[in-house]
Amino acid sequence: MTSSRSPRTVWAYAYRIVPPQKTSRLRVVGALLDPQHSAARHGSHTWAGRLIGGAQMTRILIVSESLERSRAVSRRLEAELHRLNVDFSVTEPVELPCDVASPSP
Repeated sequence: MTSSRSPRTVWAYAYRIVPPQKTSRLRVVGALLDPQHSAARHGSHTWAGRLIGGAQMTRILIVSESLERSRAVSRRLEAELHRLNVDFSVTEPVELPCDVASPSP
């Protein structure tokens, strides 16, 4: 079955949190991502975010058709990371091939 949607540019970037954080400490961050997943599924835009634990850092991977980090979800996410007093950086966006699907929640 083919999609009737026209191909869109999709971008990926990540928040890198060092040192790595326990998932339980980032529970509110996960709760911020969930409603955005639902909105994207029911709307006409691409957006997905996922917490990825690791030995050296924790990542929050974002896949979106927008390069704008000024979206409300990004502002809330960054505010929560500041509230938790964790050191984080944000990678430069990387364009993904059109046939790459956004990660499922």
